[in-house]
Amino acid sequence: MTRARAAVLRDSPGRLEIEEIDIDLPDSKEVLVRTVASGLCHSDLHFIEGKYTPQLPLVVGHEVAGVVEAVGSDVDYVKPGDHVVGCLSVFCGECAYCVTGRPYLCRSISVKRAPGSKPRLSSGGVELHQNGQLGGFAEMLLVHEHAIVRIDPEMPLDRAALLGCGTITGVGAVFNTAKVTPGATVAVIGCGGVGLNVVQGAVIAGASRVIAVDLLASKLELARRFGATETVDASQVNAVDAVREITDGGVEFAFEAIGLKTTAEQAFEMLARGGTATVIGLIPAGERVSLLASDLWVAEKRLQGSSMGSNRFRYDIPRLVDLYLGGRLNLDDLISARITLDEVNDGFSRLKAGAVARSVIEFDGC
Repeated sequence: MTRARAAVLRDSPGRLEIEEIDIDLPDSKEVLVRTVASGLCHSDLHFIEGKYTPQLPLVVGHEVAGVVEAVGSDVDYVKPGDHVVGCLSVFCGECAYCVTGRPYLCRSISVKRAPGSKPRLSSGGVELHQNGQLGGFAEMLLVHEHAIVRIDPEMPLDRAALLGCGTITGVGAVFNTAKVTPGATVAVIGCGGVGLNVVQGAVIAGASRVIAVDLLASKLELARRFGATETVDASQVNAVDAVREITDGGVEFAFEAIGLKTTAEQAFEMLARGGTATVIGLIPAGERVSLLASDLWVAEKRLQGSSMGSNRFRYDIPRLVDLYLGGRLNLDDLISARITLDEVNDGFSRLKAGAVARSVIEFDGC
């Protein structure tokens, strides 16, 4: 048993409390990781604000990187000292989704401890749940080995943390879900952390035009730094009309990276005939998206979701590391602020205000 500081959500909506928690020793197939860096993601904010109902009490955070401290029995993938990135697309490797190449859809409970077992995390004898089976806002992680990927130790861990959610979600949606082709036209609605990764993913894929759409001029300026060829200020013009005018009829691929019913509908409306709109953002539970039916069958437009960039993270994340180390993937400019664990609530306030791409909590040793 070890003790560590963590950000715990006890009420939803609520506020994160910094507490000392108990972390059990790693059991079979489990890995204990010393956290080095953890990013603040908008999906964490959804739990904090009560837009999605989590199991409480909850250690929040899932965009995380660190160093392996210890391993349990039957673990042969990593060893102490390895650098790793966590990803909430935890996979069992045996279910129908895993064996057909879609591990990001796996929901098997076999990667959790059995009911009635001693919990991985606890406080005062009460089990603490882990966001995404990770719980990244903590000084230590205890996770199933299928929740992590080993990476090149040359990769800076503060930037590596971003790969496990924001980057794999955005770039993966381009590469894996939509399969953007060289020369294609692309529109991206929302230029926060995920949207910026969609922008640079489209650039890497060879898109001829990448149109960034946002309400904030500062984010549009940042999108140009990530490779956007044109920008649309949706606070000043009708975004759909502007994109269709720029492209003389619409784009081949549109991406919604905010998580709103309205912007999902706009992404579909921006498409040219035969185009594909991909919704990445977490639209609040219970919302319904309305489409013009004739566009589905006459214009053959498509609307699809993307879960974590349809990732195979043990394959995709090392490739992203190589792209970063080779100077082709920009992670440095994604980090708008570096904060401590004690500043996590202020970090989410800035995120809600739209003032940052990503804030990263730096732990000791970063």
